[in-house]
Amino acid sequence: MSSNTGNTLLALLTGAAIGAGVGILFAPDKGSKTRVKIKDGYKVAKKDLKFKIDDVSSDLKSKMKIAKLDLEETYDDMLCNMSVKTEEVITFLEAKLADLKTQNAKLQK
Repeated sequence: MSSNTGNTLLALLTGAAIGAGVGILFAPDKGSKTRVKIKDGYKVAKKDLKFKIDDVSSDLKSKMKIAKLDLEETYDDMLCNMSVKTEEVITFLEAKLADLKTQNAKLQK
């Protein structure tokens, strides 16, 4: 989840909690009923926020696991390619060395 989406979600939840609190405070109920409503609203908001946090955390863990696997695969591919290139360089140098030995043998005759 991007930072902007996280900030937007937090702002939305905060606005909803403040709006619910203000709505309850201005309701024409007795104080005891209002306090119970605020307490219940707090519990619901807390439960909802915990659910959202758990959901975002799970999503982030999943994305991190995928990113880790992609990184490991990329690293393995890079090592394989490097090994192949190293073998190509060694083969090229061995061929040049053989050519030089042949030229040197001709010169020494």
